[in-house]
Formats: sequence, C-alpha cells, structure tokens
Amino acid sequence: MGLLSLSIWTPIVFGVLLLAFGRDNCARGVRWVALIGSLLGLAVTIPLITGFDTSSAQMQFVEKVLWIERFNIHYHLGLDGLSFWFVPLTAFITVIVVLASWESITERVNQYMGAFLVLSGLMIGVFAALDGLLFYVFFEATLIPMYLIIGIWGGPNKIYAAFKFFLYTLMGSLLTLVAIIYLYNVSGGSFDIQTWHKLPLGSLPQTLVFFAFFAAFAVKVPMFPVHTWLPDVHVEAPTGGSAVLAAIMLKLGAYGFLRFSLPIAPDASREWAWLMIALSLIAVVYVGMVALVQKDMKKLVAYSSVAHMGFVTLGFFIFNDLGVSGGIVQMIAHGFVSGAMFLCIGVLYDRVHSRDIAAYGGVVNTMPKFAAFALLFAMANCGLPATAGFVGEWMVILGAVKFNFWVGLLAATALIFGAAYTLWMYKRVYLGPVGNDHVKELQDINCREFLILVILAVAVLYMGLYPKPFTDVMDPSVAQLLQHVAQSKLP
Repeated sequence: MGLLSLSIWTPIVFGVLLLAFGRDNCARGVRWVALIGSLLGLAVTIPLITGFDTSSAQMQFVEKVLWIERFNIHYHLGLDGLSFWFVPLTAFITVIVVLASWESITERVNQYMGAFLVLSGLMIGVFAALDGLLFYVFFEATLIPMYLIIGIWGGPNKIYAAFKFFLYTLMGSLLTLVAIIYLYNVSGGSFDIQTWHKLPLGSLPQTLVFFAFFAAFAVKVPMFPVHTWLPDVHVEAPTGGSAVLAAIMLKLGAYGFLRFSLPIAPDASREWAWLMIALSLIAVVYVGMVALVQKDMKKLVAYSSVAHMGFVTLGFFIFNDLGVSGGIVQMIAHGFVSGAMFLCIGVLYDRVHSRDIAAYGGVVNTMPKFAAFALLFAMANCGLPATAGFVGEWMVILGAVKFNFWVGLLAATALIFGAAYTLWMYKRVYLGPVGNDHVKELQDINCREFLILVILAVAVLYMGLYPKPFTDVMDPSVAQLLQHVAQSKLP
C-alpha cells in the first residue's frame, strides 16, 4: 500500500470504525477518535508534498493493481500537477470540519464524524484515480455520506435539499457512465484514463463524449443554469457540510473537466469553448448580481461560490497557461476562503440560531476578535490583493484579456460585484450599533474556534503572499495539457 492508498483509506477506516463502534454515550471519545483519524489522514499527505517532483509533468506516486480481471479494471492511482494540491487540501479541510463540529453536533456524533471521514477518503480517491471506472465509483460514492449529512443533521427542509442534491448530481452522472463504457469499448477494453487521452476520436464522438462529461461535471461545479440545487443545499446543510461542499466537493466537477473533457475531446473542447465561456461569464456576472439581493448569509455565500467557480471554468476554456493555472489556483483558494466563510456563519448560527442578515448588527461590539477574522475572510472573498482570493482571479483575468479584451473586462466585473455583496453583508452584520438583545448577549470566540480561524487565516494569507509553491507544482502539467489540447486528434 502506497502513500496515496494510505491517504484514501486512513480516514475511511477510522470513519467505518466510528460508525461501527461509536455511541452517543461516549461522544467525547468519538470526537477524539475522529480528530486523530483526520490528523493521521493529513499526516499521510505530508510525504506527498515533500516527495513531489515539481519539474515533472508525469504521474507520480503511481499504484496499479489488477482489480477485476474479467473487465480489465485496475486499482490505479497517481498524482500530477493538476490533481496534486487537492489531496492535502481535502485532508486539511477534514481536520478543520471535525474541530468546527466539536460542540455543535450533539446527536449521533459517531455517524456524523464517521460520514465526514469516509467522505474525505472518497474525495481523495476521485482526485487520485487513473482508472475510469474507479474514478466513477469514487465520484458517485461521495454522494452517499453527503446525502446523509444533509438529510440527518440539516435544517427544516433538509429532506427536500438532500433529495435535490442527490437527484441533480446522480442524473448528470448517468451520461458520464455511458461515455466511460463507450471509451472502454473504443479503446479495446481499457479503463485507463491516460490511454483514453490518446484515442483518435472523430468529430461527432468527441462532441457526444464532451457533452456526456459536461452533464456530470457542470452540475457538480455547478455551472449556470444547473446551479439551483446549491443554494438550497447550503441553506439546509449543517455548517461542516456546507464547508466541505464548498471547499472540496464543487472542485470534483472542475477537476473532471481537466482530467476528462479537455484531454479526451480536445477538438470538441475548442469547438464548444464559446459556450463554456458564455456560461462562465453568466455565472460570474448574473449570479454575482443575484448574490446582491440575498437576505440569508448562507445563500449569499452559496451564490458567491457559483460566481467564483465561474472563474475556474472560464480559465480552463480560454486555453492559455495563465487561464488554466489561474483556474486551478482559484479552486485551491476558494477551498480556503469559502470554507472559512461558512464556518464564520456557523459561529454566529451556533449562538443566535439565525442566518438572516437582518437578525444581526453591531457584532463587532460584542465579538471583536471574531469580527477581525470575519473581515479578513470577507476581504479574501472580494479578491483583495495579498489574500488567496486575489491570486487565481487575477491570473484568470490576465489570461482572459490575453484571449479577448471584452471577455477579460466582463470577468473583471466579478471583483466589483464580489466587493459589493460581501462588504454589504459585513456592514449589516458586524458594523454599527448593537442590533438587538441577541447580539448584546453574544460571547466572543473560544480557544477552539480561535484556533480554527487562525489556521484558516494563515492559509489564506500565505497563499495570497507567496503562491509560488502552488503554481510551481502545476506549471509542467498545465503546459503538457495545453500542448495536448492544441494538437488535433481528428482521424
């Protein structure tokens, strides 16, 4: 068992143990076991970081074992610059979520923590899988723990939100399964994703494969107009569920475009790039305007996630190194920033049990430490220079201007809308005189909450001030991908 297998199966094993043996009468022990499991999962990824060769575009830490001989299905794992950072990011966010849920979850604690640990391992499996069917198994399996997290620990309309989440994502994925089976047959009985990259597909097959993958990945990102499930799910999900959904699960769809759509159907990707760019710009501009009128903090941040992920897909389909690298950097940065934004909303919700912006006002007077952290994360969400939120957006805007000035100009409006809705929310919630008795009675963050926010603040500032370690890893793989996409594969 290699490092990647350990990264996948360590949290899953701990999660299964919690599901099997954990009980509510020993909730304190369950929480500690969950924390140890998540920390071990993170520790296993450290040798990946130290051992990764940043000068190579080849797959590293490869593991390949025959799994189902009859269909030539392999347990095949590996990382390159496109997928590398999402493994430690997933493990990191899992630790944060376990800490953030320490006191807020009091019922079925073992099932809640177990579901998160299993989900963590499955998501890492998606980023590491190099076998098409293995990817699909991991990709679909992530729905189960998230469905349970929303449906059991969610808000008043949790069943509706859980069903909507499950049906949207499952229905989109069915076409992907058809595409995977088609590629298996065309390649002579191989599920190897890297073999699929070399298939000389015709124009029509490429277009059909492109839209089959689009059906699953666009819903997962989510792109306009299939984004409507996300605000409903975020509003009903518990704080930890929202943080993981925004920080990691949305990235599964964007990653799918990089690993499947672009390299397998490069001609179709170039042909339909105008559609992807148009949908991305609508997400950036229109959904940003929708965020401006939200009264619920979670809905506002959910719509802001759609707008920020629009930057990611825009960067991928302008086909230059700044755009693609910027899209990947934006995915990582959005993982830190959106996770932090939802956790900040969770801190307030745990105390007041309301997400309405109108229920607050003047929080800075009673929670000054917390308000300072919230301001940093709000600035990062706006894309302020020296924060993680700025780097990816700036790279995508530069790439978009290089591609087409008007596309770049439209993309840049996101910075204006982002500042407008984020600062408006911050002003209404945190600034001014104390809004009501609930706010007057608030207690500032405790040591556990302070630790969580400090860790996230350091991550946001470090990435904003020194993004080189992140971009160095992806540069060779991005260059190789763009070179591959530029070469026509039409027979």
